[in-house]
This record gives sequence, structure tokens and C-alpha cells, in this order.
Amino acid sequence: MTLIGEVFVADVLGKAVLDPLGEEIGKVRDIAVEGGSPFPRAAGLVLEKKKKTWFLPWSDLNIFNRRIISSRKRESDLSEFQPSHELLLIRNDILDKQIVDINGAKVVRVNDVKLTEEGGAACVTDVDVGVRGILRRLGVERRGDAFFEAIRHPLRHQLISWEFIQPLETKLDRLTLSVSRDALSRIHPADIAQIISGMSPDERKGFFEKLDLETAAEALHELEPEVQADLITDMDKEQAADVIERMPPDEAADVIADLPAEKAQELLGLMEKEEAEDIHELLAHEEDTAGGLMINEYLAYPPGITVGEAMERFRKDATELEAYYYIYVVEGEKLLGVLGLRDLLLEDPGRPISEVMHKKLITVPADAGQETVAELISKYNLLALPVVDEESCLLGVVTVDDVVDLLLPPASRKKRRKM
Repeated sequence: MTLIGEVFVADVLGKAVLDPLGEEIGKVRDIAVEGGSPFPRAAGLVLEKKKKTWFLPWSDLNIFNRRIISSRKRESDLSEFQPSHELLLIRNDILDKQIVDINGAKVVRVNDVKLTEEGGAACVTDVDVGVRGILRRLGVERRGDAFFEAIRHPLRHQLISWEFIQPLETKLDRLTLSVSRDALSRIHPADIAQIISGMSPDERKGFFEKLDLETAAEALHELEPEVQADLITDMDKEQAADVIERMPPDEAADVIADLPAEKAQELLGLMEKEEAEDIHELLAHEEDTAGGLMINEYLAYPPGITVGEAMERFRKDATELEAYYYIYVVEGEKLLGVLGLRDLLLEDPGRPISEVMHKKLITVPADAGQETVAELISKYNLLALPVVDEESCLLGVVTVDDVVDLLLPPASRKKRRKM
């Protein structure tokens, strides 16, 4: 068999295959490939003639390129094609399937497939996800190329190498394509959410289950509420609890609040007691209030420690928190003052933090409206605003990014309900 150069599948689908005497034995209906490392190898052609399908093994091909395909066998020597789970059909199983473009952080469609000669075999090396692939399928690539050149927007090849593509499902006849878990973990959570949003419900489930727990937790909050609920409901309950447990409490509360009450209580029961209590505490507040916006993870130290001791604690504690704009000085639970990170760097390490803390505090009650919160953070140029009760006990903090969410609400902001 001779494979000349590179061949796009769209160029050969429907093309006549000739026997040694030049007689047509059928037209190419599909190309069957089998597993290979790193690329699947072509196993043969599926031919169609007179509404019957025949299989021509790749080893029986004489010439294969976009202009001519010839066989060493005659029509009478062909056997009827029998579908097999061991074989993947390019037209049936790969074309028009969705895959993840990790560079563009989006879901794209396979418009064409490229075969390349590798070590004497024809292998699937790339998928075409660009406009060129569509034009090639329509048989107008050359005219389309000329048109885009004329308007000074030349078409570029948009190819994704097969080595970055893996099946999500083991059954090849139900193939959905995606990138590896390692590649996904390097994509920003907001981009992963965008990818998931572009998928069908079934594809979302398989894709989300491929994420490691940390990546899944980071991406979940960026999704639409109904998508969050569907994903969590479909997951194994222990796995779902593990994902939610890895989220910051305020984000976890958002997700829990949108689940059916029975499912929410089940997941909370599977979580560590401390994390579950933090979520319950946040769910007790109305959404459009300081209590509903706050997070209850923050740095709080007693007044008697020194600046140096606070710095040592900070180095350890900050690794476990999402936001650490300030250090709050508390006695019992009562808020006494606040330290900026700049204070830790500039003050004498031997001084007690009670002597260097800022005592003129800007705080807000838990039932204050979100407009009040936004106004205070803006007016006093705060990165975080303490939320206190009637006795000045620190309940949590509203961070500046939550105020940004008020002004430019992401898709994930939603109404919470009390539990």
C-alpha cells in the first residue's frame, strides 16, 4: 500500500475505489481505525455499493491518496462489513463530535480528520476544528480559500493533535473526546466552566468526572446554578461531598442552597463537621445582606502576641485561606482592631499587635444591605469589610471581589434559600 503525503478524510469520502483492472468496486463510505500509540492506525475502508457495505483491509490497498484509491482485490473478493467495538469509524464516530480546545478554552466540533503516513502505516494524527474543515466537507475549500484571501483574512489551519485527545467513554461507538486530566488542571476554572457550559448534559457529566477534586471544586462555582445542581446530583454522593468540601464555605453554601433540601442535608452529613457548620452558618443569612455575602474564613489573632509571632502564624495560616487581606485582632470573638500586611512588614517584630493595630474600625452588621456594603468598601478603599454582631463579635468578612460581583454579577450568583 502506498500512502502519498497527508490526506484529509473529507477529500476521500465518496471517492471510487478501483480494482487491479480499473473497475469500480465501491465508494468510500468510512475509514476504520484501531488503537495505536500514540495515534490510531487505519485498519481498512468501509465501501458502499448497491446499498451494501463491504470491508477492504488496509493491507489490500495498492494506492491511497486524494486523487486515486486502488485495491489489490476485486469486488468478488470483498467480505461484508461487520461493525466491531474494536474499530473506530472516522465518519461515524469522530466527525462532528465535540472536543475541548485547551488553547481556546472552549468546546469545538471535529470538522475533518487528517491521516498521515507514520512508520509505513496510515494514522489519525490530527483533527481539523476550523472553517477549512467545513469548506472541505462541502467541497468548496479552494473557492473559500480564494474568497478569504481576497478579503485579506486568509484561512489558517486549525488542527488539534490526536495525542492530546482521549476518549471519555470506553465504548468506541459512543466516543466523546476530551483532553487529559493533567491538561485540564492547567486551565483556569472560569475557562473550564465555559467549556462545560458548551457541552450537552451527558457530556458534562463525563467531563466533570474526569477533573481532579481540586479542579472540580474551583470550576463548580463558576457554573450556572442549574448546571451545578445537575452535576452534583448525578455524582456519587461521597465524591460530591468531597468536591463541595474543597470549596470556600461561601461558594459551597451557594451550591448547597440550590440543591433539593434532602440532597443538601445528605451531602452536609457526609462532610467534616467543621466545614458543614460553616456552611450552615452562611445559609442562615439572607442573600442580599452582608451576612449573605461574607466568608467566615479569615485570619484572627489574640492581642497579646507580638508582630513577629503574628508573622510566623501568618506564613502558616495563609496557605489554607482563599483571601487574606487583613489580620483581625480579636479577644474571645470580639473584634478589637485590624492589621494590614504592610504593618507586619514595617513594625518592630517585638511589639505586641495590640499596640500597632488600627482601632478605628469600619464594620457592618450582618443584616446590612449589599448596597451599604458596596458603599463602605468603596468609600474607605477597603479590601475586606468585617461583619459583626450587636456585641462587636466578628462573624465574617466581605471581600472586595464580592463587591465586584455585585457590580458585574457572574452567572453563578443566585438566590439562596434558608435551611
